[in-house]
Amino acid sequence: MSGQLRLRVCGMTHPGRVRSENQDRFVAADLEARGAILDGGEEEVRPGPRGVLLVVADGMGGEAAGGLASEIAVDRILDRMVEGAQDGEATLSIQGDPRHFAGRLKRAVEEANLFIHRHSEENPAFRGMGTTVTAAGVLQDELFLAQVGDSRAYLVREGETVQLTRDQSLLQHLLDSGQITEEEAERSERRNVILQALGPSPTVNVDLTVQRVRRGDALVLCSDGLSGLVRREEIGRLVAEDRNLEEVCSDLIALANGRGGPDNVTVLLARFEGPGFLDPHDGDRMGHQSFPVDG
Repeated sequence: MSGQLRLRVCGMTHPGRVRSENQDRFVAADLEARGAILDGGEEEVRPGPRGVLLVVADGMGGEAAGGLASEIAVDRILDRMVEGAQDGEATLSIQGDPRHFAGRLKRAVEEANLFIHRHSEENPAFRGMGTTVTAAGVLQDELFLAQVGDSRAYLVREGETVQLTRDQSLLQHLLDSGQITEEEAERSERRNVILQALGPSPTVNVDLTVQRVRRGDALVLCSDGLSGLVRREEIGRLVAEDRNLEEVCSDLIALANGRGGPDNVTVLLARFEGPGFLDPHDGDRMGHQSFPVDG
């Protein structure tokens, strides 16, 4: 089936209109080819048995610390997934074991966290640095997401846009507990308070989820520089248009910047194509679905 699967991928990042430094980072990599697939503009990849990796990280910390944290996160996750694809650890995933692949993605995020934490402890100039991360692994027609922080993943399917990740933020906690409404959350001054990131602690609770993807689906990974200013429905409408992915990414960033652009803005967009993906049907579930792998 892998020869009949196709992904079109495009990623863009912008410092925004206020900040001079961009601390966001992203990567898209074909693990079969053992390297990054994005070299500017839109790319096409045919996922092999080792899968595809997509990552967005939003750094935080003074001076260059946030940028370094997000860069480390992206590099370490990519290195770990590539290493796993090369050695015997990839054997199970090649034979079609998605649980092993998902577990490897989760461990890659955990190891990136520990590396950032140790680097911060050993270098006083970088104390307190951290980064959010949304890491997506595509294996055949299954999408796995490893989430820490409040960068997001959206799925756009047949005019419907669903958030696949759950923000690890104070605002999400207040929403889940019924202490505020969604309308109040949109106006809240606490929207940037996150409860977890890579770096501050030696351990991290990675939210691992799964989503079955269908032909025509689009996946959007983004930093909160986009999701904090552009509504889910607005993202979905632009992504659903049958246009060049570069144009869509550029328009999304322009929309955030047109509303002030107070933060760095990053968009990583993937469209699933090819006869290897099944058509959507009524029984499909869309949304946050936990995927436990421990034990």
